[in-house]
Amino acid sequence: MSLLAVNLLDGLVTGLLLFMLCSGLTLIFSMMGVLNFAHASFYMLGAYFAYQISTYVGFWPGLIIAPLAVGLAGAAIERYGLRRVHQYGHVPELIFTFGLALLIEELVQFFWGKSHMAYYEPEILNFTAFSIAGNSFPAYKVFMIFVAIGIFLVLLYILTRTRIGLIIQAALSYPNTVQNLGHNVPLVFMGVFGVGTAMAGLAGVIAGPVLGTFPGMAVLLGSIVFVTIVIGGLGSLWGALIASLLIGWMQTFAASYNVTMTDILLAIGIDKPVDLSDNPLRDLWTLTLPQIGPILPYLLMVLVLVIRPRGLLGKRET
Repeated sequence: MSLLAVNLLDGLVTGLLLFMLCSGLTLIFSMMGVLNFAHASFYMLGAYFAYQISTYVGFWPGLIIAPLAVGLAGAAIERYGLRRVHQYGHVPELIFTFGLALLIEELVQFFWGKSHMAYYEPEILNFTAFSIAGNSFPAYKVFMIFVAIGIFLVLLYILTRTRIGLIIQAALSYPNTVQNLGHNVPLVFMGVFGVGTAMAGLAGVIAGPVLGTFPGMAVLLGSIVFVTIVIGGLGSLWGALIASLLIGWMQTFAASYNVTMTDILLAIGIDKPVDLSDNPLRDLWTLTLPQIGPILPYLLMVLVLVIRPRGLLGKRET
């Protein structure tokens, strides 16, 4: 029972961190139709900017300044780069954002090198918040949970209760109508892209001390971000939250329980062959749940696309 509680909490932290990274991209992807392969690179930039700022003025100013700097950089990239490429179709956009991701990674290595940065949580949060059956839960993870929940509530309020939120939601499906009503849709696009990249930067600021700040951190989360927004559905903030939590818990539980495929197959009524040497599925019987844990989100994505192509709570077809 204690292991279950620990896994629930760890999966919650992982899922909410993933949500912070995905919430901005789900709006960018659904509104602009842009597959921004560089989104995880902005997450990496947030961590490195916060690390650099923390060496001079501490963690807390970096928590505010770094996401703003990343958001401004994202808005500038949309205004002077992506907007000009957008008119030529999706393939040039893919090439642009893919090249941008490579460029950001090279710039990070040029300025900070290839080593892990000594970026740690603030001293005020460096203690154990509580313990469950001897397993300590750090106060910094509690802080991460509250920040992610706060971001979700703020975004939900803006999108559903404010004028700019209504304009953004209308521009998701009816950009020409919104343009004809006198709203500056390109400015809305630039603002949403900037806010989306700032959200990725904030996720990097929060995750850097826990997951490590190094040049490959964007690659580790790059693909899972797109899987999450496809599962949740384009344009749905609730969908992004639910998909992030599902993936967070799925991977956490898969890594914690050493269940073999033999146990699973026997449980569903499939008998194990007496001689596995000539069986074409012999490798399947030797797999364990921790080994297949990393591919479970992709299997879930395939299942969701088969049953509901627009995602769990999506408003548009993927």
